[in-house]
Amino acid sequence: MMAALYVLAMLLLFSASIFVHELGHFLAARAFGMIADVFSIGLGPALWKRKVGDTTYKIGWIPFGGYVALPQMDPNSFLEGEGAEDRAQGSGSTHQPPTPNDKPRALPPVSPWKKIIVSVAGAFGNVVFAFVLATVVWIVGKPSSLQERNSVVGYVATNSPALALGIAVGDEIVAVDGQPVANWQQILEKTALVPGREVVLRVRAADGAAEREIPIATEKAGIGVWMLPGIEGMDPCHVASVYPNSGAEAAGLLPGDQLLVFDGQKIYSRAHLSQMVEAAAGRAAPLEFRRAGEIRTVSVESTYDETLKRHLIGIQFNTIGDLDFASLSHPTPWTQVEGHAAAIFDFLRALATPSTSGAAAGAVGGPVLILMMLWLMLKSSFVLAVWFTGFLNVNLAIINLLPLPILDGGHVVMNLWAGITRRPVSPRLVNALANAFAVLFIALFLALTFRDSVRHIVPPVRRWIAGEAASAETPAVFDQKPATGIPDTE
Repeated sequence: MMAALYVLAMLLLFSASIFVHELGHFLAARAFGMIADVFSIGLGPALWKRKVGDTTYKIGWIPFGGYVALPQMDPNSFLEGEGAEDRAQGSGSTHQPPTPNDKPRALPPVSPWKKIIVSVAGAFGNVVFAFVLATVVWIVGKPSSLQERNSVVGYVATNSPALALGIAVGDEIVAVDGQPVANWQQILEKTALVPGREVVLRVRAADGAAEREIPIATEKAGIGVWMLPGIEGMDPCHVASVYPNSGAEAAGLLPGDQLLVFDGQKIYSRAHLSQMVEAAAGRAAPLEFRRAGEIRTVSVESTYDETLKRHLIGIQFNTIGDLDFASLSHPTPWTQVEGHAAAIFDFLRALATPSTSGAAAGAVGGPVLILMMLWLMLKSSFVLAVWFTGFLNVNLAIINLLPLPILDGGHVVMNLWAGITRRPVSPRLVNALANAFAVLFIALFLALTFRDSVRHIVPPVRRWIAGEAASAETPAVFDQKPATGIPDTE
């Protein structure tokens, strides 16, 4: 019974995200007097449909995706889909009714700037919905992370200004420009709002030494927010899954374990652990971890991964384990949406940078992983699922505005060109690009689905077949913070 409720909640949250995106396109198009042949939530044959006026509203049996068929956007319904099935069944038009043999209708032309607004309106709908969800989280409160409860430095990047200035993992930042801070959220907010390009951090050393003030230059992140370069807060290292034939598997690590000490040093964050594993460079090192309340120690050896260009012990982290369900935090809507956007822009920048593209590509998750995360969050807390749906909506908005054919951003580029040159892009070129990128997107979808299945579904099935009890509470979870260039694996 509970499983059915979780599935229903997942479908509702996901469908709502698609609905607000398509509703943005639809409302903008109707505001300009444009024809909408089809408004569909989901793809494939219709489970339900009804025609109201010129528009056929339907729900497809595949609950992923959706479209608004807007024939005036371009001859091939480039924006969201064709809806040819519904038009062929006789959806009339105030401009010209369907003709025999389904001949094209003579619809009034629409100016490029109106088409651009219609294209962007879908992403705008997702952003508005993300703020609505963030407001719910702000009012109700969500389980808190270590970074929401303390201001301890959990990671300092190699060769960073912070490292050169003497900031070390385990130090605590107690003030920014003389203003006291109690957690990393306050550090980020005060750093982003500083009028200059330098802040003075008051730092208390982990060894209890006297506090010292350290001036450090801030750095603009991908979305234009000023941040401290090369410094991150704490996060715990909970194992979600163990890769086959890895050092972690040989050491006997299991999902649910929490890693505490590596090679004699306390682990302050996942990125910190990655640094220490790299420093060990393939030699066996002692690893202390907690399992079911008991502290254990094993020896683990890393191997070099040619794709990621770094040493790994072979685990995937469960980032839901970061959260304390007894302590609720109330991040403001703006803070939540800004954090979602920063994570996505950081990931895109890492993906476009040759030195980090391999790690970014290895960290990206597909539909299987997204559904697993949403399932786990629903089981943990409904408010977490609401928060994650907000992240998905910001993600959907940003990704859809990328200047690629079949995405809204591609439509914006085409119409900018038409507005500047005073002539539309060749429909043949538009159709060819749309078809080519559709094939690429389908191939990417299938590749990510296959990889996620191999990573996160096959290992538990293997353990089940072997008679081992796979942890039902800690499935693999994608780390949404690629800012440091450290993916969700180690």
